[in-house]
Amino acid sequence: MENRPHRHSCLGRENRGAAVPQIHPARKTIMHCSIPIENHGIIGDLHTVALVAMDGTIDFMCFPRFDSPTVFGALLDGENGGYFKISPVNEKMRCVQSYIPDSAVLITRFLGDAGVAEVSDFMPLNDRDQTHDLVRRAKAVRGDIAFRMELVPRFDYGRAGHRIERHKDGVVLISEGADRTALRLRTAVELRVEDGTVTAEFRLKAGETAAFVLEGADGADRPSASPGYVSQSFKDTLNFWQAWVAHSHYRGRWREMVNRSALTLKLLTYEPCGSLVAAPTFGLPEEVGGSRNWDYRYTWIRDASFTIYVLMHLGYTSEATAYMRWIEQRCRELEPGNPLQIMYRIDGGHDLPETHLDHWRGYLDSRPVRVGNGAARQLQLDIYGELLDAVFLYNQIEPISYDFWAHLTRLIDWVCDHWREPDYGIWEVRGGTYPFLYSRVMCWVAIDRGLRLAAKRSFPAKWDHWTRTRDEIYTNIYERFWDPGLEAFVQFEGSDAVDASALLMPIVKIIAPNDPRWRSTLRVINEQLTDDALVYRYNVLRGASDGLPGGEGTFSACSFWNVEALAASGELKQARLYFEKVLGYANHVGLFAEEIGLKGEQLGNFPQAFTHLGLISAARHLDRALDEDG
Repeated sequence: MENRPHRHSCLGRENRGAAVPQIHPARKTIMHCSIPIENHGIIGDLHTVALVAMDGTIDFMCFPRFDSPTVFGALLDGENGGYFKISPVNEKMRCVQSYIPDSAVLITRFLGDAGVAEVSDFMPLNDRDQTHDLVRRAKAVRGDIAFRMELVPRFDYGRAGHRIERHKDGVVLISEGADRTALRLRTAVELRVEDGTVTAEFRLKAGETAAFVLEGADGADRPSASPGYVSQSFKDTLNFWQAWVAHSHYRGRWREMVNRSALTLKLLTYEPCGSLVAAPTFGLPEEVGGSRNWDYRYTWIRDASFTIYVLMHLGYTSEATAYMRWIEQRCRELEPGNPLQIMYRIDGGHDLPETHLDHWRGYLDSRPVRVGNGAARQLQLDIYGELLDAVFLYNQIEPISYDFWAHLTRLIDWVCDHWREPDYGIWEVRGGTYPFLYSRVMCWVAIDRGLRLAAKRSFPAKWDHWTRTRDEIYTNIYERFWDPGLEAFVQFEGSDAVDASALLMPIVKIIAPNDPRWRSTLRVINEQLTDDALVYRYNVLRGASDGLPGGEGTFSACSFWNVEALAASGELKQARLYFEKVLGYANHVGLFAEEIGLKGEQLGNFPQAFTHLGLISAARHLDRALDEDG
């Protein structure tokens, strides 16, 4: 039995090198139905995450890092995606799921007349081990419980076959794709291997447990081989997360939701580089059955100011510093006269080619399933405002270097030369470029923060040129983007539609929250884009063409921006009511995807950093406004 290989391939023998795999006719078909996005929690080790469904299925995980190909992707294709399931055999048991408080250790419980079972899921933070262990521990809490385990890997987005080798303490699964990814499953439970699938059936009495450790396999001895590894790593992982949360400075009214959002942001951090992925998933649709499906496993420059602000005010200065180092490196490597990319790989790589996984059905038949992101090469002028605002904020906790400043001056000069150009905007439309309001606003922010930073640090600056250009942009916004009939700032010059990105205007201080023009703009946004406290980005029928059919849900980050804008404008009762309502749309463990659908379902990639950043910022501003109001 030792080291005997079992081979499984998603490709027919004659098509093994084909770009799109064909299912081998001899393969046993294994289907897994897509579980709703909102019925998941996440676990992670600061390199990657796994989505764990309420029925005990891990149906999405990239390995070994966020932007690697999937080994489990049944969330997007039940046959070709792969999954890892542990659950009681009795399907009539009720499933509930929760985190151990202030941690990223997830507990899935199964409740029934015959007994109670649970599965604990976590990923130890083995900084030096680099095996990225996924630990799953089944337990019978009450009664005599029969369990079933199914491990159905699909390497390289389901395009590569694999072989299986038996070992004395489990099996090793080796991809036959170019990456040669290898995973080891360690367990004391007897395993069955058939047609590329690993299964086990076992019984546990009350108090008994069975552990399964899935890790990278490179042939070296690992701590996971020791008898006490699962128990000790459980304690160490729990202690790490609870100690991390204890450092938070937030003591406001919504501590549980803010802490969960902070933990989510930490889980989305790629620790080796300090970068933050927009979301750990790809291909999850903004409209079920639609084509608005994108890959968010990268780091957006736009997120910089939101991230730095939140991390600083929560007290996580080391995370803010690591993220700023990543930002600084992107500025240092920039050739003079060239713009920044709007997003990069988590390690700073520039190449994000967009392709389709045509052999995948997509989440509830939402196609195409895209990997990579073609928007990386778009011109989006707002990113310079977010970047300079982030640096201005960060300089308050650690003064930036002159060399960094020298790189920033080139960016400010570039903004001065290009601010009038139409671009693709914050929402990355694919229907052409427009002279967007928000892009103008953030160009103003970029130059304004540059001037403020130069004054604060006495850095050399092109004072006259920068000041003149900043004021020119300001005048342009008030004269060209104000619609006196609508009594609002419009989405782009010549438009008659509003855009929720305008909610950030008082937050970035280009307009006072009590300014009559702002108050009327806020009123129009709430009349035209808000539905029961949930806010749409813009009207896809009246606004800028995004070049795509169909619609989308409400955008959760915008819903939180609206709360912040209402609070700043003195509408505290409405702001608090809206905030509580939006919080009610979180899933069962406090997570938000990108959007909320008409039936309250989560839409888009999950969980989304932008949304959780908005939640924390809104909570802080609303807390402060309520405290000041008495």
